[in-house]
Amino acid sequence: MNQTTMMQAIDWAYDRALEGLPGAETAEELGADYRAKNGTQLEAAESLVRWQVAKSSASGAVTGLGGLATMPIAIPAAFASSLYVQLRMIAAIAHLGGYDVRADQTRTLAYLCLCGDAAKDIAKGVGVQIGRKLTEGAIKRISGEALKKINQKVGFRLLTKFGEKGLVNLGKAIPIVGALVGAAFDGSATYAVGHVAISTFLGE
Repeated sequence: MNQTTMMQAIDWAYDRALEGLPGAETAEELGADYRAKNGTQLEAAESLVRWQVAKSSASGAVTGLGGLATMPIAIPAAFASSLYVQLRMIAAIAHLGGYDVRADQTRTLAYLCLCGDAAKDIAKGVGVQIGRKLTEGAIKRISGEALKKINQKVGFRLLTKFGEKGLVNLGKAIPIVGALVGAAFDGSATYAVGHVAISTFLGE
């Protein structure tokens, strides 16, 4: 796996989050569902994150995810599952915040959230401030060049992150699902990613 392959995997996961997979709600449907069941946007987002963290176990991530056959590149199943579930959570939170989840700027900010605590530094490096809710006008002013730089930095960051966990070298070890899921889909990481998304898209 290299940086280009990483971005292809992220693009695939985000597209699936928006379009849906068999037996799973789209990100927009998920966000609307949680909004209907909770009093405020923040309560809905917090409830969503708690549920995604609870799901981050061996039984929930890989085995419950259909549609992996559509992945255009060969990557570990647990990694694909992790990207999909986390990006669907992030996009659902963006939808709760009133953002157009199909806009390039929102997509890039969603990718940035995958970096967890490193997201602010990456954004600051290209002149974008996150940690407070960005207005529609501010979102639209993020240039194509800035989006490209953020995507590159996200790809490198995630490649390094998952490389440290040994996932990028597992290749054909996909049948060893238990070990893969334990390494790839960590509850604490999901919690961190979810709260970066809340900070970015809800300003809380």
